[in-house]
Amino acid sequence: MSGAAGPGANLTALRSHNAALVLRLLRDAGEDGVSRPELAGHTGLTPQAVSKITARLRTEGLAVEAGQRASTGGKPPAVLRLVPGARHAIGLQLDRDELTAVLVDLAGTPVAARTAPFDFGARAEEALAAATAEVRALLADAGTGLTETGTETGGATGGAAGGGLGGGLLGVGVAAPGPLDHGSGVLHRVTGFPQWDGFPLRDALAERLALPVVLDKDTNAAALGLVTTGTAASAAYLHLGTGLGAGLMLGGDVYRGARTDAGEFGHQVIQLDGPLCECGNRGCLEALCLAAVARDDHTDAARLLGVGAANLVRLLDIDRVLLGGRVVLADPEPYVRGVATMIAADSARASRLPVPVDVVQRGGRAVVEGAARLVLAPLFALG
Repeated sequence: MSGAAGPGANLTALRSHNAALVLRLLRDAGEDGVSRPELAGHTGLTPQAVSKITARLRTEGLAVEAGQRASTGGKPPAVLRLVPGARHAIGLQLDRDELTAVLVDLAGTPVAARTAPFDFGARAEEALAAATAEVRALLADAGTGLTETGTETGGATGGAAGGGLGGGLLGVGVAAPGPLDHGSGVLHRVTGFPQWDGFPLRDALAERLALPVVLDKDTNAAALGLVTTGTAASAAYLHLGTGLGAGLMLGGDVYRGARTDAGEFGHQVIQLDGPLCECGNRGCLEALCLAAVARDDHTDAARLLGVGAANLVRLLDIDRVLLGGRVVLADPEPYVRGVATMIAADSARASRLPVPVDVVQRGGRAVVEGAARLVLAPLFALG
């Protein structure tokens, strides 16, 4: 019979959370660093607690003392900095026809990246073999001495499987087309690829790579990257590529929904007698947008995307719309203009100010770098 966690477990969780807060402040401070008194002031922790946490972070190689602040009376406080290269994470984006892999350090800065053709319609074993090969090739390209088993060659074992702060390579974040279950790591009926329905992609990859794996939708991964870099607190990321989806940022966090299936933006029906979508419905926004793209009518595709975006803005009262995906990024201007026009028209009818529309930062790397942040986020009490 299961029961509530005991006080020991709660204390461990609290310690981990406090360490994550300190680690986040070190990351955000960058090269300027931050002193222990500043850490105590920002976190509300006692100086003694901060000293214990920073001592642990230094022991584990995650932080280092680097100079001193100017004295305001008494001993000048030492400045601590994050050691970005102390740990790494891999982001893996599985698109319908392309695979992208990136290795990032603790600060989320890319160290190496690879892109290769990928067939999402292939048998599961073939797709997994291709993904595994790209991860191993990425590590070889990086030349960091990291291995896919969470250790550093010639060094101590990493402990990546423990999910803590130890280990040269912390794990792999995988971004895939939805719908899927983020909690269980299982794919659902991906539009156009029903053979993946119920496949435990997370566990299958974790077994092959001997690393912890986190799975999320490609749009949620991009949204997490936007949240963790402070780009957006209340916004929608709309991704138009081989499909159409949305990542939702509400209240400073990624909104996944009770069944981690929020953001199936492309399957809102906007034309009851419209063309048949591969999901089985008629007149889905995704089917209409992709049809317009296929006939090279990007003005109409942008208008349709703007209709859906205006619906979302009115429904959720968000502050910003961000656009991405290979179709948008190939020629952003007509999409930014078209979506902004439709939102402005709808806002005028509702007597409200329109929200800004922008192209996502990081361009084509927003999803894959966000995938890597799926692994990093818990270290900084995010995601």
